[in-house]
Parts: sequence; C-alpha cells; structure tokens
Amino acid sequence: MAAAAEAQIRNCRTGIARLLNAESPDRIVLTVNGTDGIHLALKGFLREGDHVVTSQTEHKAVAGILEAMERVGFISMDRARSEPSGIVPPEEVERLLRKETRLVAITHCSNVLGQVNPIAEYGKIVSRHGARLFVDASQTVGVVPIDVRAMNVDLFAFAGYKNLFGPMGTGALYLREGLPMEAFHEQRVGFAVEEIPPPYRLEGGTPNAHGYAGLSAGVQFVLENQPERIRRYVRGLALSFLEKLRGRERIRIYSGKNPDAQIGAVSVTIDGTDPAEIGATMDRRFAIACRPGLHCNSGTHQFLGTYPKGTVRFSFGFFNTLADADAAAAALSEML
Repeated sequence: MAAAAEAQIRNCRTGIARLLNAESPDRIVLTVNGTDGIHLALKGFLREGDHVVTSQTEHKAVAGILEAMERVGFISMDRARSEPSGIVPPEEVERLLRKETRLVAITHCSNVLGQVNPIAEYGKIVSRHGARLFVDASQTVGVVPIDVRAMNVDLFAFAGYKNLFGPMGTGALYLREGLPMEAFHEQRVGFAVEEIPPPYRLEGGTPNAHGYAGLSAGVQFVLENQPERIRRYVRGLALSFLEKLRGRERIRIYSGKNPDAQIGAVSVTIDGTDPAEIGATMDRRFAIACRPGLHCNSGTHQFLGTYPKGTVRFSFGFFNTLADADAAAAALSEML
C-alpha cells in the first residue's frame, strides 16, 4: 500500500513536470497550497541584504511575506507600477533592477482582474541582468500554456485546486536545477538535510497522498484537453459576460481592458451598492457563486480605486457554459 501511494505521488510529479515542461519530476516540490509554495520559495531563496523587485498588484501571499522581510530590514524592495489594464510593463520591471537585485517576484495573472502578465519577457530581462525570476502562477496553471524553461523562470508556485481541478490542500513549486535553496523542514531523523535530494529535502512530514492522487487526475485532464483550448473557452465566457454588461448604467467593469490577455476571472461593481450585498444576493436569490471583497489583494484594489470594499469577482471555468455567463449577466441586470 505504501508503494502504491508513493507511485501515485510520483505520477503527480510526473504529470506536473510534463505540464510545465520542467527538466524532470524531481524539480517539482509538492506543497499544501499556493501560499505554502510561495513562502517555501521566498524564504528558501532570499538572503539578508537582497534586493527584490515585485509589483504593486501582488496577491497577499507574495506581498505579505516580502513586506514582512522588508519591515525587519532583511531585504530591500521596489514595486513596479501597473498599466490601467492591470498588466505590469516589462520596461517598468527593468527600470527597477539594480546590481544587487537577486529576485524579481511577480504574479503571472491578477486574481482580481484576470489579466495575464508577459512572463517570458520578464524572464529575458531578468536573465540578462543576472537575477532570478519567481512567479506566482496560481491563477494560470491549467488554463495558460506554460513552459518554464522557455520562459526563463527559476521558481514557479501554484495551487492545485483552481484550474488544475485538484482538491483543496494541494499545490506545487517548480525549482530550477542548481538553484540554491534553504530547507526549513528538519523532518528526516538520522540524515543531514544536505544528504536528502530534492524535492524531498523541501517537503516535510507525511504527504497528502489522497490529495495528490486527486491532483494527478486533474493534471491528466488538463493535459488531455490542452491549456490553450481551455483558455480560449473560459476567455470567451468572460468576455461574453462583460459585453452583456457594457454600457449598463451604474455597472463598472474593471477587467477585459486587454482582451487577448484575459482569462476567466473578471471584476465588476454596481455604483451605490456594497459588493458584499451583491455577492450575498447572487448567492441567496440566484444561486450564483461569486466572490465579493478585496480578494486578499488590497494592492490591486488601491490601484483600481475600489479599496476598502473591493469588487465582485466572477470566475468562469471549463465546466461553465455560455448559459451560465448569460444567467450571471441577467442576474446583475435584474439587481439594478
């Protein structure tokens, strides 16, 4: 039974490595969620005195740990500005790079706006300057084609329960070969940490074998259906939903400003109405699940001018239909 469980975990690593075009399954560290992978990467890689470039629109999982390190003087940090669409221009990232910059830490896609950043362009810039690139890819893995080697990505963290269709309590971190990383799990009694090869050196305790079996099935589903096909489908639903709302009095649309960069998550508000009230009404009256509030991303909402109440986010997935998008738009119109 133990061997069978280990085989399931190995299948999960292998599937993720194939999805990302990683060098081998041993470059895939299995984590308990996206935040776990992000903290493992940032705490394991950054050293005292390092300079980090990030953006003003990062999820709290990235922004929070970097701000904590900056607050105690462990690192210094600069934040790149975003365009009105929410995309961070590559030239803005390059402008902030210094000789002592060791890491650029940036999201692949805003969890509020659903706009995909040009990671491959960042990768070329960062590589040219001799720094490393960390990407929070929780919103994109499974719905955007990924090639970590072609993109020049060094660290790549994501959740397993979003567009990979795995269960909660799963995630992964890609780690480029040769990257120096500190392990903060001292779980293997009788072995020095440096004797344990990756990825096991960066994992601690009993693995979530049941969860990783589920994640492995989700990854295989994505591989069979192709991320680019999934992306085209969910983007079509999101843009159709926004088009039905466009021009409606009192409805403000924050997503879709760059349609080619859009995926399934979109944010809107209704003037004079609390987003929390909209979310509760959508749930109780229309049985439509959406998420109101700040989405663990106060930086983006400050940038949008929607702080402190936030927006209402609708997240279209591969199992939604055009009828679902139409129903959500009709429900918002009825609420007006």
